[in-house]
Amino acid sequence: MFILRKTLLNPSTKIPSSPFHFSSRFFSNETNFYPFTKTPKRFDTDIPTSAFYDKLIDEAGRSRDHTTLYRLLNKRYKDGCFNTSKTFKFLTETNAHFNTDLDDLVHIICKVDKGFARKNAFDCLITCLCKSDCVNESVRVIESMIEKEVGVNAVTFWPLLNTLTRKRRIDEAWGVVEKMREYNVCVDITAYNFILMGHCFEGDMKKAVEVLEKILEQGLKVDTRTYDALVMGACRAGKVEGALLLLRKMEEEGVRVLYCTHVHVITSLLGMGCFKLSFEFVMAFAGRDKALDKENFGFLLNCLIKRRRVEEAKLVFFEMEDRGLAMGEKLKKEYEGLLLGEFPTKNRNKKSSLTLE
Repeated sequence: MFILRKTLLNPSTKIPSSPFHFSSRFFSNETNFYPFTKTPKRFDTDIPTSAFYDKLIDEAGRSRDHTTLYRLLNKRYKDGCFNTSKTFKFLTETNAHFNTDLDDLVHIICKVDKGFARKNAFDCLITCLCKSDCVNESVRVIESMIEKEVGVNAVTFWPLLNTLTRKRRIDEAWGVVEKMREYNVCVDITAYNFILMGHCFEGDMKKAVEVLEKILEQGLKVDTRTYDALVMGACRAGKVEGALLLLRKMEEEGVRVLYCTHVHVITSLLGMGCFKLSFEFVMAFAGRDKALDKENFGFLLNCLIKRRRVEEAKLVFFEMEDRGLAMGEKLKKEYEGLLLGEFPTKNRNKKSSLTLE
């Protein structure tokens, strides 16, 4: 563990009482564009938002109003309100006619203005389907995009790879990668990172190294997510020193370290019962970034409280106070609760056997 010690690491406007009254900018040249089925919330109709469009599209989708869906998908892009992960939630939440509705929706999106508006709508639809674990349906949408020459790229496949690797369906994820090559889509570092993360989550570093070799063979440059996956994999495989070496390499190469990358190491050290080393690890990075300090010290304190490590929790708490790091009310209350239960009546003379002195 000697490596650790060397580690450096606008006010809203009221909507008129009539539900059919919209500003000229919002639905220009259209009257009674979409009738609300419910009393509308207070929106500033001069400044449309993505959330506002999502609400309209959701209602149009549930009522299967295809004409309105088409107009809304076009209009929101012109108003600078891009699609979100909630845009097509009506499709997965209403399963009565799922396949028919999906085919209809694909047909509608194919008529949306060419370019980013159409591509973004398809990408968001795929994301929505993948979040509901509709993998086969996502593939159908991608095939429709290719058939209609929408402009499929690596981003289109990211949600699919993410879903498959999270479900530990790595072989299927590799099949998607092969499909990307078949469609002449560049397999980027993010696509490989999804598969790498799948292996690293299982602590299978042998497979992870094979993926890393493929990345280097393709001439791709590893990024912060690549390192994050490798650090997590090393920690899950019980190779904490290897994780620390990776962190040092990230610093040497100027690669930004994610908060979650630190969490992997802290969690691993605590899991091994190395409470002192977990504190030393956090201290090794302290003072460089206040936001990072807040995350690291706060996470460590929370873990120590859950493990009822009174003395160690005190040390971390006082360190946070000395550094002026903000603590949430919930964390403070949990810490106070730990102190109140520090010496129950039946164990009043019992003290913590481990200190950080």
